[in-house]
Amino acid sequence: MDLQPKAGDEVHGRTANWHSQLAHGSAQHSPAAERNQQPILQVLQQVLPAQGMALEIASGTGQHAAFFAAGLPGWVWQPSDAQADAFGSMAAWCAQAGVANVSAPLVLNVLAPQWPSEGAAFTQPFDAVYCANMLHIAPWATCAALMQGAARHLAPHGRLITYGPYLEHDVPTAPGNLEFDASLRQRNPAWGIRPLADVTQQAALAGLHLSARFQMPSNNLLLVFQRVRPAGQATSLLAAAT
Repeated sequence: MDLQPKAGDEVHGRTANWHSQLAHGSAQHSPAAERNQQPILQVLQQVLPAQGMALEIASGTGQHAAFFAAGLPGWVWQPSDAQADAFGSMAAWCAQAGVANVSAPLVLNVLAPQWPSEGAAFTQPFDAVYCANMLHIAPWATCAALMQGAARHLAPHGRLITYGPYLEHDVPTAPGNLEFDASLRQRNPAWGIRPLADVTQQAALAGLHLSARFQMPSNNLLLVFQRVRPAGQATSLLAAAT
């Protein structure tokens, strides 16, 4: 796969020189992102091909974007966030990591009818859409929006990858997650850890199915969704990943 910029390619075109333009930004630090980035990268290296283009939703500080770009050198990483406040932090982390395969961050609110929310809409499909720790600190409507948006912008064999805590039927919820869920709902009644069954239902409505489930540290899950396949085509990852 040719990773060099092409005329008219809006993803690659925004990459040039953005690190130097935003290098004055200071790197914001998320302890949780630092703790989970290595386990997540190990799964990404397992489930993703050697090359591709990834869209990250809710990139936050940019720690994941920089770390994953370094660990997946064949991939071009497109960070985004609903707010531009942390774009300087994203640039600082990428500069520290010395990565050049990260595109300039974009303002993207999953609830907006167009992705990204500002500027021209994406025209080139992504091989992966990645979203960590968003669904439980956002209104429930963001789940359907994430699924529908991913379905619009994923390549035919692309994957939507989500990470975070979930509630599972017939699986005891860890006490820490119960306390976390209660604290989230106290802060904002629209927040809370989402039942996995409800998330997969929204995925199904968008034409996506859960193809792999990975148990992660600190009672989190990494989920891989792909387009619904015709009957009889088995998935290869789900049984091995649980």
